Amino acid sequence: MNVSAALRAPLKGTEVARPMRTFDVASLRADGSRSVSTFKAPALPLFESAFSAFAHGVNLATPSGTIPVEDLLPGDWVNTSSGEPAQVVWIGSSNFVPADTGRRMPLVRVMADSFGQARPSSFLTVGQGARLLQTPPHLRGTTGGSGMLTPVSAFVDGVNVIEVTPPTQIRLFHICLTRHAAVDVGGMMMETFHPGMNATRNVSHAQRDMFLSMFPHVSHITDFGPLAHPRAPEVELVG
Repeated sequence: MNVSAALRAPLKGTEVARPMRTFDVASLRADGSRSVSTFKAPALPLFESAFSAFAHGVNLATPSGTIPVEDLLPGDWVNTSSGEPAQVVWIGSSNFVPADTGRRMPLVRVMADSFGQARPSSFLTVGQGARLLQTPPHLRGTTGGSGMLTPVSAFVDGVNVIEVTPPTQIRLFHICLTRHAAVDVGGMMMETFHPGMNATRNVSHAQRDMFLSMFPHVSHITDFGPLAHPRAPEVELVG
């Protein structure tokens, strides 16, 4: 079986071939130069979660001011929840149609001040791969006051945090820094990409290798390093 066929192969126990999606990657080389690559990979949660956090137009805070995510470049620095900025080493992006009946992926819109004054400072639109550094209400008594990284979709209430499913194509982004972190996105602390240590457990070897090849700064899943903050328990992503 060739690589393309292997990537299209169904997960164990399934018989449905996966459609393919185009993913774009910009990364920082060890010598400080930048590289740009395009990949075609299965439309699986493993891949899509790495490219679907921040919608076009979302602003990230940097030491020199805010910058739209689409203007961010590998090598730029962004502010983190630790108080120390960190360097962007990887930016992934892809086009999604949220209302697509074949693979519905609604966006989440967070209205201004939903989590307190200027949190966010104006409405914020994110994708299914986005996590907030915000403990969900039902877990607040178990964390000792520390924040948890929680999927934004967990806060959908139909009033302050709503699902939106535009029928037209939208560009979504995600980023990796030199370390895992929460970064200031429109006044909210949101997670940079980390797949989780068990992310590749339920995919084929070819899919795992393709996934890791999208991240030139890692060679093994453990190279993503430790999580900067604990994650709220969630239902495991499956195909």
